[in-house]
Amino acid sequence: MKFQVDRVSFSTIWSNTGLLWIFSCGWIGLISGLAFIWQLGNTGLVDETEPLFAEAARQMTITGDWITPYFNGETRFDKPPLIYWLMAIAYQTLGVNEWAVRLPSALSAIALTLFGFLTLKNFGFPDSAETPQPAAIASVQTTWWTAWIGAAMIALNPHTLAWSRVGVSDMLLSSCMGMALLAFFWAYCSSTPIAKTCWYLVFYSLIALAVLTKGPVGVVLPFLIITAFILYLGKPKTLLQEMHLLPGGLLFLLITLPWYILVTLAHGEDYINSFFGYHNFERFTQVVNNHGAPWYFYFPVIFAGFAPWSIYLPAAIARLRFWRCSNWQQRPRTEHLGLFAAIWFGVIFGFFTIASTKLPSYVLPLMPAAAILVALAWSEAITYQHSTLAMQISHVISIIFAVGVAIAVLYSPNWLGNDPATPNLDTLVRQSGLTMIGGAIWLGVALCSLLLLLKHQGHRLWLISLLGLAAFIIFTIMPANLLIDQQRQLPLRQLATIIQQIQQPNEAIVMVGMRKPSLVFYTQKPITYITKPEKATAHLRRRARKSPNPITFLVIGRTNKIAEMELSPNRSNTLAKAEPYQLMRVRFR
Repeated sequence: MKFQVDRVSFSTIWSNTGLLWIFSCGWIGLISGLAFIWQLGNTGLVDETEPLFAEAARQMTITGDWITPYFNGETRFDKPPLIYWLMAIAYQTLGVNEWAVRLPSALSAIALTLFGFLTLKNFGFPDSAETPQPAAIASVQTTWWTAWIGAAMIALNPHTLAWSRVGVSDMLLSSCMGMALLAFFWAYCSSTPIAKTCWYLVFYSLIALAVLTKGPVGVVLPFLIITAFILYLGKPKTLLQEMHLLPGGLLFLLITLPWYILVTLAHGEDYINSFFGYHNFERFTQVVNNHGAPWYFYFPVIFAGFAPWSIYLPAAIARLRFWRCSNWQQRPRTEHLGLFAAIWFGVIFGFFTIASTKLPSYVLPLMPAAAILVALAWSEAITYQHSTLAMQISHVISIIFAVGVAIAVLYSPNWLGNDPATPNLDTLVRQSGLTMIGGAIWLGVALCSLLLLLKHQGHRLWLISLLGLAAFIIFTIMPANLLIDQQRQLPLRQLATIIQQIQQPNEAIVMVGMRKPSLVFYTQKPITYITKPEKATAHLRRRARKSPNPITFLVIGRTNKIAEMELSPNRSNTLAKAEPYQLMRVRFR
């Protein structure tokens, strides 16, 4: 009797759609809050890239020029303006602070997670080439489980966690591109002409925003993915006619062209050569800024960046049997999500593998596709209460991986201490006990996973990995970020505050031995950067000779670099120290 009551109660919960949606809202809120919002603004901007975006956006609010991005008095044509616009709007709402800088990235990640959840809820059936038709076997539970698991994997992976919590354009690009591709899939599956048209217009709008975020790659990659998908299915003419290319193209141009025209009119060839030439064409065809890497570079990047879920990617892709084209072509469109995600993943991976310049952030837009693929594989395992041989092998590897991570975390202080800006970080990490906590978490994950596997409950391992990853974020990663910030970035912020208080009229600020863009943002002053100390001394003398009156400079740098300038004591005095940095006032007559 007890068993029957419990079974009836459980069935009642699954049949109550309202309760399931309430739980889903709480689930999305929980994982988004942990991944993207919690402690978002509690650490300072991270040199080298984040302050460039933050300051360019701040300049827009000061100058009122929302067309041309500037940093430290120079144009910054690296990226289009959408990320700057969103940051500037956040400044006007929240003030100029770290929260406002990072909020666009965090909100972009939340939007992508939510849209991924809704897509999996509607189309997340077990869909491999050998499983029965979803109409025959899919239950209410199946798509809910797929959506919950998929949303967690979209949000909680190292790559997305890292880029959603910094104020740069990568997460915004990934979100716009990912949501555009999901909107295309909704249009592709829509059964009514009105719904299909609306979703295609959403698709064109989102790829336009992707182009306003990072340039041509925002439209090139989605159309390569869609082209490959259409050609695979073998009906390119029919699908192209559905896509409303003319009105969609006009909408795309209406959104993107105005800024590109205005910035080109303002800066002409300088903008064209810098943005389209250097930052787009040359990055693909040549190695830029020494960011070259071997052809296999993105294999370890994806393995680490999508861990621990990346362990299941080979099995998740292989289960689709994508080489059986005729099988997929005969299936209804609503069952093609796994195939679409596989092509999405493969095209981006191939595109950036071919590109000469390689950076870990480039493959961020394929992470949602990876999450969809793995979530569908887990959905199949949960639905049938068993695991394929490939999944079983992946379970074993995941246990080995958890043990490996535990060992790596315990050993990690030995890899620290090489950065001159944080010379004592290794000692502080050891003293904090964070490595012991992190190691214990992953050993616990390995042990619990092993016990489940021995009890033939492998289909539940995803929950152990998820709980372990969440605990690792809460008890190790976040405290470690605060510790690193106190050592690496806080000293510069402290000296920046002093500079704001003591700077005399027309007194130039010179940073010696390094280029830390955060100093521009936190002082809100132009900074002259000089890498070599001997050149810095000569630079100060030249500027002093041009002045008819005595002149002073504020000089900041690491203490050893300041010493290399060989400044005489009667011309300089130390104003403040914040290890490893020193702030001095240098006088010339």
